[in-house]
Amino acid sequence: MKKRIVFIGDSITWWGIDEGETIGTGYVRLLHDYLKVSYPERDFEIFNKGISGNRVTDLAERWEQDVISLRPDIVSISIGINDVWRQVDSPEIDQVYPEKFEGIYDSLLKNINEKTNASIILMEPTIIGEDVQSLGNTLLKPYVESVHRLADKYSATLIPTHQAFIEFLESRNENPLTIDGVHMNSMGNMLMAKTWIQAAKL
Repeated sequence: MKKRIVFIGDSITWWGIDEGETIGTGYVRLLHDYLKVSYPERDFEIFNKGISGNRVTDLAERWEQDVISLRPDIVSISIGINDVWRQVDSPEIDQVYPEKFEGIYDSLLKNINEKTNASIILMEPTIIGEDVQSLGNTLLKPYVESVHRLADKYSATLIPTHQAFIEFLESRNENPLTIDGVHMNSMGNMLMAKTWIQAAKL
C-alpha cells in the first residue's frame, strides 16, 4: 500500500521542477531518493507542491487542491521565507506579519486534522542571508517561533532547519549553503534533507 507524502512550500521546495521533472532537484529529490532506497517495502509516493514566491497566504489559496485532495499520509510544510522577504523587497504590498502568519498557518493545520488522518511535519524557515545577524534572519525569528508553537499545538514533528543552518554559519565553515542567500546550492539542500531525516524518523 502506497504511503503518500506531500511536500508543500515555496521555491526552496519547488527547486528544479520542470515539465519532465515533477520532484525537483532540491531537498525533496534527496528525500525522495533516500526514502526509496532505505524503505523499498514501504512504497512511498512523493508529491512536490512547492511554488516559487509563495507565502502562507498562497498556500491557503491552493490548500484543498494541492494537499487535501491528494489524501496524504504525511504533509511536510516549509514556508515563511517570502513572508519575511516581501517586507524587505516589496514593502508596498500587503504584508504577512507574524500574527497573521501564525493565524493562517494554524487554520491550515486544523484543516489537515479535520479532513485527513495525515501526520504533520513542520520545517522551520531556513535563512535569509548567510550572516547570522542579517536583517532577514533577525526578522525571521518570530516566524520560527510561530512554527514551534504550532508544532506543539498539533503534536507535529518539528524539523529544526533554521537551527541547523544557523549552527552551520556559526561554525565559520567557509562552504556556502545558498546561491543567493536564500535558494539552496547542493550543500544547502543536503543540510535540509539530513535535518529532515534525523528529525522525522520515519
